[in-house]
Amino acid sequence: MIRKTNAEHGSGLKWFKSSYSDSSSGNDCVEVAATATAVLVRDSKDLQGPRLGLAPTAWASFVAYASER
Repeated sequence: MIRKTNAEHGSGLKWFKSSYSDSSSGNDCVEVAATATAVLVRDSKDLQGPRLGLAPTAWASFVAYASER
């Protein structure tokens, strides 16, 4: 978990939700932002809360796995 952000993980990130997100739930979703060195995941209800940081290769493996389910 990333509890404090550094310059690369600062406010300039472009966060997005999945197009599969249920719009009836409002902000009940996770958001993802990519940098050159990490893919960050956060709770859309807690924008200033902790972020999970993954290596891009780990994220790609997770997405491939999840898309098969």
